[in-house]
Amino acid sequence: MNITIVDYKSGNISSVINSFTEVAKDKVNIKVTSDLNKIKSSDKVVLPGQGSFKSCVDALNNINGLVHTLNEFAIDNKKPLLGICVGLQMFADIGYEETETKGLGWISGKVSKIDNQNGKYKLPHIGWNQINIVKESKIFKDIENNSHMYFVHSYEFIPEDKNVISATVDYSSNIVCSAEKENLFGTQFHPEKSDKIGLKIIENFIKL
Repeated sequence: MNITIVDYKSGNISSVINSFTEVAKDKVNIKVTSDLNKIKSSDKVVLPGQGSFKSCVDALNNINGLVHTLNEFAIDNKKPLLGICVGLQMFADIGYEETETKGLGWISGKVSKIDNQNGKYKLPHIGWNQINIVKESKIFKDIENNSHMYFVHSYEFIPEDKNVISATVDYSSNIVCSAEKENLFGTQFHPEKSDKIGLKIIENFIKL
């Protein structure tokens, strides 16, 4: 099996690479690339994202043909894709970080700043927080509800269809921290920084 971690120069993805390599051992071929042919021939794709929504979307668009290839992979061919942090947020139609920016439009919805209730909640939301699993998800197999995951974000994904939400986190409100729609999986938290439970989520994705 070939899994590609898309490297489109958006932040430091070394922890994503290390955790996938650790879980995959020698059974799975992990590639880190923005090569369109390698992405096309992959069985699964991981789309990480660090920084702002706009900077990540711009970085994707800066690589000629990358967005088209990802659309083909995930939407036309329905192959499994995991978005992490801003990688999940980019599934949305639109994001409002820095300026209004068009997303990939894979799951209808928007990305807005977390309401910090006039400073009652610190932004960015950084650190460990319990997640509430709200629907059965393949990537949460053998994961206990209220497990702690690691977060770093100031913006939240608000999908139009609440049925895609697989987990939430209570931080100023019920924030979507995991979404699943057919072959699309996304986490707002960082499984690669969430210790053994995070590695289990990565293992579940690899085993899909």
